[in-house]
Amino acid sequence: MTVAAVRVDAMTSSTAYIGIGSNLGRPIEQVRRACDALAALPSTRLVARSPLYRNPAVGPGRQPDFVNGVAVIETHLEPHALLDALLAIEVARGRIRGSERWQPRNIDLDLLVYGEHVVKDERLTIPHPRIRERAFVLRPLFDVANDLDVPGVGAVSTLLAGVSEADLRRVDDIREVL
Repeated sequence: MTVAAVRVDAMTSSTAYIGIGSNLGRPIEQVRRACDALAALPSTRLVARSPLYRNPAVGPGRQPDFVNGVAVIETHLEPHALLDALLAIEVARGRIRGSERWQPRNIDLDLLVYGEHVVKDERLTIPHPRIRERAFVLRPLFDVANDLDVPGVGAVSTLLAGVSEADLRRVDDIREVL
């Protein structure tokens, strides 16, 4: 694997897009609190939050639906430092990572896009490797950055047109309490 050298100097900030999801412990509240934690990161400013969407969980087995959204931040943190900060927020919010993928979780933070950078190493892949497959990522990403061109992947509008949004329901439209 190759590693793209990424350096963000003290004078330059980068725009990063963070996917946020939850399906345990009052998911809407979990997502909103995660946004608050992002806003509190050092050398970082929360710029925007997408609407929230409810969708069925990905993966095997039955589990509660997820609530997902995207946060946009301006940050001076380098990609790996930002990843570490995201993982620390997950831990602080009670996330326990197991060996199995696609488990229920009270919070999940994914670094989707970091400026124009492409990074691929043992810890981090940017853009997120499954960004083009997931309506629950692309719809809220489009809501906050409809003109975004995901480096090496394509325009968010084109990617969104290539996935089904049939299972997405905007949280504002949900009558029941999650």
